[in-house]
Amino acid sequence: MQKRCACGDDMPMKLRTVIYSNKVEIDNVPIYSCKSCNRSEVFPEVKPDLTGLIGKLGAQPVKQTFLFNEWNEWANLLVEAYHDSKLSDPAIMRRMTEERIDMLLDLFSVAQASGDEEWTADIHKRLSQLSRSMVQYGSRT
Repeated sequence: MQKRCACGDDMPMKLRTVIYSNKVEIDNVPIYSCKSCNRSEVFPEVKPDLTGLIGKLGAQPVKQTFLFNEWNEWANLLVEAYHDSKLSDPAIMRRMTEERIDMLLDLFSVAQASGDEEWTADIHKRLSQLSRSMVQYGSRT
């Protein structure tokens, strides 16, 4: 997965560590990075969740480490694909995303039927995260 940089070169997507306030390490953040001009940018679909996590940490966070893939469902899929060497194939990524959405929809039904509002809200959040990522692949058929 990559995009075109403003300098004209390709920016491949990598899972990187973001350091916040020189104290907090946030691992497995999807970042586009350009080797030519050293420009980096957070994958747009995960940026709202990254800024949300940073906002929860506050201005004076304590030293700690987070795995972003435990905070964001899309990053979690990317980590799985990265470890399975499937990250560079958009068709496989689309299929993995659709399968995860289907699984989460099944869990959402179970959570709603059980009346567990916290579980239902968590699954809804994860589905929202994945739906943002599906924009790049086009609509489901």
